[in-house]
Amino acid sequence: MEGLTTLLRNNFEGTTESLVSQNENQMSSIELEGIPTFRILDYEKSIQFYVDFLGFNIDWEHRFGETEPVYMQVSKNGLTLHLTENERFQTEVIVFVKTKGIDSYYLEISKKDPSVPKVSSTPWQTKQMEIEDPFGNLLRFNEAVSA
Repeated sequence: MEGLTTLLRNNFEGTTESLVSQNENQMSSIELEGIPTFRILDYEKSIQFYVDFLGFNIDWEHRFGETEPVYMQVSKNGLTLHLTENERFQTEVIVFVKTKGIDSYYLEISKKDPSVPKVSSTPWQTKQMEIEDPFGNLLRFNEAVSA
């Protein structure tokens, strides 16, 4: 009986290792990408803020009808956001934006609005700038500082 237990254990352990190995291979082929959706309450204000002030491009806009809420995509330098007037989405969302060139970006937008919060250093070795849109959504730009 002891030999059978050892044989079963070896088969079971081998199967487990084989399954783990297969699972790791499957996981390495998985890619994920997210696009946050911000609720906006006023189309014109959103254009003024995201396009005119922050320098985003409008990639596309969609409405199911003339009087229906807009659902649109804006982007800038690899950051993509969806903006919608649809009531089922929430305001006051925070998005962490991994950034390179935060000081340059600050200079670019502070020329348009000197009241933009300055870039600050954090205790966790990053530079950070938080900008709130007119609807309470927060973009937290964060750049790692070299040690």
